[in-house]
Amino acid sequence: MKKGVSFLVAVALMALASSLAAAFDPSPLQDTCVAIPEPKNAVFVNGKFCKNPNLTVAEDFFFQGLNIPGNTANLVGSNVNTVNVDAIPGLNTLGISLVRIDYAPYGQNPPHTHPRATEILTVLEGTLLVGFVTSNPQNRLISKVLNKGDVFVFPIGLIHFQFNIGHINAVAIAGLNSQNPGVITIANAVFGSNPPINPDFLARAFQLDKKVVKYLQARF
Repeated sequence: MKKGVSFLVAVALMALASSLAAAFDPSPLQDTCVAIPEPKNAVFVNGKFCKNPNLTVAEDFFFQGLNIPGNTANLVGSNVNTVNVDAIPGLNTLGISLVRIDYAPYGQNPPHTHPRATEILTVLEGTLLVGFVTSNPQNRLISKVLNKGDVFVFPIGLIHFQFNIGHINAVAIAGLNSQNPGVITIANAVFGSNPPINPDFLARAFQLDKKVVKYLQARF
């Protein structure tokens, strides 16, 4: 193989390895790494300080209250109760988290994305219209109506949503393959950034009148 070709292959392999390494939570190299808020007698792993494994207790792996309905009296009519590494310190380095989502009638979990996780959602009560949009240039909407017991997957990084199309409250549980999946709500990020994005830029990007952009920025 020529030197130039081998160099390009090596660079490509390194780029692939780097992208794979950065895409997901790293695999743990120990049984537990319970997150603690201060570094005294601790080891820093995966963004958290780890408690001495000999001092871990059951409460480090425990969360209570996911049976309690969330308050949906807000503009979007939904509430997300997140159980991640901040709620269960024992999740640190384990690459998994959980959310409970409550929806008022016609409430929604507006378009958003999780930059570090794929999500698998199960409907416990009610009827949801869910979907995600594929990346450019196709931008295909993949959507389905879910009823109690149905399961749907939202691939990592893709914009997705849920909408309660029923007359009663709806509840869903979702698992995510990251201890801290993150969430970017599209409207909040674009129109509610701090400091605000230049409205002239947004007006052209979204093909809107500048007054409409300023109105939306004031809302978020």
